[in-house]
Amino acid sequence: MTIVEVLKLSADYLRKHDADSPRLDAELLLAHALGIGRLDLYLKFDRVLSEAELTTYRGLVARRAKGEPVAYLVGHKEFMGLEFEVTPAVLVPNPDTEVLVQRAVAIARESEGTVRMADVGTGTGCIAIAVVHYAPQAEMWASDISREALDVAARNVKRHGVGDRVHLEYGDLLEPLPGEFDVICANLPYLASDARLSREVVAQPSGALYADDGGAALVTRLLDQAPSRLRPGGRVLAELDPAILSVAGESAGRNFGQHRVHRDLGGHERVIEAWS
Repeated sequence: MTIVEVLKLSADYLRKHDADSPRLDAELLLAHALGIGRLDLYLKFDRVLSEAELTTYRGLVARRAKGEPVAYLVGHKEFMGLEFEVTPAVLVPNPDTEVLVQRAVAIARESEGTVRMADVGTGTGCIAIAVVHYAPQAEMWASDISREALDVAARNVKRHGVGDRVHLEYGDLLEPLPGEFDVICANLPYLASDARLSREVVAQPSGALYADDGGAALVTRLLDQAPSRLRPGGRVLAELDPAILSVAGESAGRNFGQHRVHRDLGGHERVIEAWS
């Protein structure tokens, strides 16, 4: 079978198993199985696959059809134009989070001096790394309660050569991070335990998805803690689900006085920004 034939059959198979982007998934998995770039597939459509290649690829497609995220199967994911290692120990970086990074970068670029920033619940480290990559003024301290996640983040920090500006710490929320900050970023668990999610999302670590109080517990706890850890004029940027916006907004109003909401690429209310 040729590459073009295999891709068509695989995309049809994934479509029947409710994959969100069956053709793209099929291409990413085949490129990974063959050890080539995805765009290279288009230059080799008539290439015949060996039986060993087909066997490897069929295994990946079967796992994807059962709901495993493509990023776990290939071991990496692009975010903000950067490539990040991904394992089942961490959430897969999501384009919805890019609005948070873009706002953090914009704040950092407004400063002439070093901007001291925190990334709470860093996971892959994608927020911390992307911010310092695009904002030379930023220095970042990042925390997580998962040592396995911090191991992934450490490899990503090394991969992008930002070890001098991204400092990883193990612990709960802001507790392990030293000093005060100009900006505190967070993509914490914010989903209710009964939230209806796709198989791909459910396949990711539950400890990074769900929080008590209908999903609001950790976001509101961070908003309660943050005022004492911010420099004058400092801000908090916290990703959330629209379902907990009203609760988060009440907490932001109580602790800061001023807040606004940024929408993601899909138009959903995704990031709350709070300041005094």
